[in-house]
Amino acid sequence: MSTATAAPVATGKVIADLLPASRVRDLALVLGGAALTGLAAQIAVPVPGSPVPVTGQTFAALLVGTSLGARRGVAALAVYALAGLAGMPWFASGLSVSFGYILGMILASAAVGALARRGADRSVPRMAATMLLGEAIIYAVGVPYLAVAAGMSASAAIAAGLTPFLLGDALKAALAMGLLPTAWKIANKG
Repeated sequence: MSTATAAPVATGKVIADLLPASRVRDLALVLGGAALTGLAAQIAVPVPGSPVPVTGQTFAALLVGTSLGARRGVAALAVYALAGLAGMPWFASGLSVSFGYILGMILASAAVGALARRGADRSVPRMAATMLLGEAIIYAVGVPYLAVAAGMSASAAIAAGLTPFLLGDALKAALAMGLLPTAWKIANKG
């Protein structure tokens, strides 16, 4: 039995950096991140009283940002947004009232990706804080956009575009909190 232990992966990397570096890898990761977000957006549950459904796209956007890093995460979410604007049918509620959330996801992927590169995806508590920050950024852009686009008051936009989503987002964040730290533990053993 060997007494040597695997050296921990240094911060400065995100989980995607464990793959051999190449432009093809980066392109595949960006396109894959966009596709994952688009597919996750197809999981949509209408919310009574809200023009915005519960979807899997916020989970995917935060997972893409943390696993790919800020640069590739933003690129993936930008490709997702541009493809949707070009007619790809993966915006669950169209653009009229929910495009602010998509813009927020791009900004959130940059923030969570930058934090992941600093090691925020290595432990459950740090990942929890990272996911909460990402969600806050999405809502900070999405809810005011909803208010303006739908002609709602701030309190009505909060009631329709934030409050009904908090429990689901907490569950999505909990899932992400388990996924990435576990992936790093497995990578450190390999």
